[in-house]
Amino acid sequence: MEPTSPPPPASPDPTAARALPPVSVVMPVLEEEPYLEESVERVLAQEYDGEVEVVLAVGPSKDRTEAIAQRIAAGEPRVRVVPNPTGFTPHALNAALAASSHPYVVRVDAHGFLPAGYLRRVVELLETTGAANVGGRMQVEGEDDFGRAVAVAMSSRLGIGGSKFHVGGEPGPAQTVYLGAFRREVVERLGGFDEHYRRAQDWELNYRIRAAGETIWFDPDLAVTYRPRRTLKALVKQFHGSGRWRRQVVDHHPDTASVRYLAPPVVTALVAGGLTAGVVGRATGLRTLEAGWLLPAGYVAAVAAASLPEGRDLSPRARAWLPVVVAAMHLSWGSGFLRNVAPEERVPRG
Repeated sequence: MEPTSPPPPASPDPTAARALPPVSVVMPVLEEEPYLEESVERVLAQEYDGEVEVVLAVGPSKDRTEAIAQRIAAGEPRVRVVPNPTGFTPHALNAALAASSHPYVVRVDAHGFLPAGYLRRVVELLETTGAANVGGRMQVEGEDDFGRAVAVAMSSRLGIGGSKFHVGGEPGPAQTVYLGAFRREVVERLGGFDEHYRRAQDWELNYRIRAAGETIWFDPDLAVTYRPRRTLKALVKQFHGSGRWRRQVVDHHPDTASVRYLAPPVVTALVAGGLTAGVVGRATGLRTLEAGWLLPAGYVAAVAAASLPEGRDLSPRARAWLPVVVAAMHLSWGSGFLRNVAPEERVPRG
């Protein structure tokens, strides 16, 4: 009998031969009573062969968030709570960063749920790619028909554009990722999160990371579950605020302006202009101005038509919600961008 050759050795797992490096998980928390406990449980349940600390930066909440956070910390030595008196996200992230100590810092939101193996995978990517930040997709999951319509809109080019962390894509360098796992030394060298930005502070930090010659790495297999807003009013408020603060990013970093960011305010201005012209034309009898109704009517028809293929797998009620949700996202984001941030809301930038 011919002697058989031994099988070739398996490719070594770069994180398997030693204990994994310690990781700090930082979580901004504000009015997250429905989700906070499960979000923290998902972090603590990670099978990670290394030390993990979780820092909850809790803002002044109107619900039971503070009590839940304190109860979790009292029963779990890996969790600690620090105050965030302002309630704003960048302040929370910086407070949690200051209270943590490990070389890798993983951001988790209190309404986000990590999949199994997430910590191990982001550490592996940080070590094998040399990136300063790694992350993946926002996997939006609604809990009712409205939420499922929001999930489709937030995961499609129709609703939110073509960013990889919303619609997916090939692994590799990217402009930004959802949440992110950072090298602490890079974040601290760049001054942490800019507290001027109450929204979009993650995108702005990633801009500075890239400007410093570092890499942001996207992996589509890193999909973190996100629970969207539960009502149309809350969704409009969220997207209006996002548009206002994204305008600040464009004002401070003009090279970040793109068709994806400028299209919603342009569409919003055209729809508003058409409505105004139509109303004035109807009141004055000027037929030329009455033609302005064509702009909002055309926009509504376009959104409705584009929503049909996007919503084909939804229930009838969710399909009915989808064009409403898409239009609300476009127009509230666009109106926020056009409105900008009031001077009294702006924190001086250092």
